[in-house]
Amino acid sequence: MSVIVAGIHTGIGKTLCSAILCEAWGYDYWKPIQAGDLEQSDSLFIKNQVRNPRCTIHPETYRLQLAASPHFAAEQEGIEIDKNKFILPQSQNSIVVETAGGIMSPLSDNLLNIHLIKHLNLPVILVSENYLGSINHTLMTISLLQQAQIPIQGIVFNGDKVQSSMDFILKYSKIPCLFTIPKLKRVDSDAIKALIYKELIK
Repeated sequence: MSVIVAGIHTGIGKTLCSAILCEAWGYDYWKPIQAGDLEQSDSLFIKNQVRNPRCTIHPETYRLQLAASPHFAAEQEGIEIDKNKFILPQSQNSIVVETAGGIMSPLSDNLLNIHLIKHLNLPVILVSENYLGSINHTLMTISLLQQAQIPIQGIVFNGDKVQSSMDFILKYSKIPCLFTIPKLKRVDSDAIKALIYKELIK
């Protein structure tokens, strides 16, 4: 089954999580919107670091030059982001779909990431990170997804472990932890494969 990798905010580790899933599961990868860093895009990262031959990288629906919130980048470039143009790529394989920013990040004046997630009608893997305030951000994100009746497949914790925070989030939300991603000294295909082996991700 295809899944959406979403985060509690931007820069939370969604692309690394997506790479791990694509490597471990052999899923395809699709990022509907890339804003900025087109020469070092998330799709290129997946292409360069995922070695599983079953993984196909599907082109973005929108490629924006400005490294900014998609709604602002699109406005500056005279582009209107239309929800109806987001169509899950045709594939015989399941797909990891990575959002741009947190679930309430705007894609246009009346379109948020949560609306795109609902539109694609796929379950979410939520990436969290342990920092002061992450319990609040994680539980709020879970609450909004649940209010929108979007199924959450599980949580992935990225970065340094704070066991008490992780335990509280899991106990309160009753959502399982799929795996954890430690702070890596390097991020490349070898590190990704080693992490998959260590976490026994299947």
